[in-house]
Amino acid sequence: MSEEYTRRGRNWKTAMGVLFLVVATVTLVRDIIIWSPDFVVEFFFNSDVNAQKISLGSIAFGMFMIVWGYKKPNVKTR
Repeated sequence: MSEEYTRRGRNWKTAMGVLFLVVATVTLVRDIIIWSPDFVVEFFFNSDVNAQKISLGSIAFGMFMIVWGYKKPNVKTR
């Protein structure tokens, strides 16, 4: 590999961010397949805490972790 390749974003924060995004997306797609999209959208706007709102929070947290992982400087190894 060249010396210019910095392996930016290769740390545990970006990996956890991707994991949160994948799990939340799978949960939302599963719910849309099981129920109709109209029914799932209705879950977003009611006052109860449910899986759809938790999935939106997980997507936001995953994006935050990815951004944080790209901003963190990587540790140089020998």
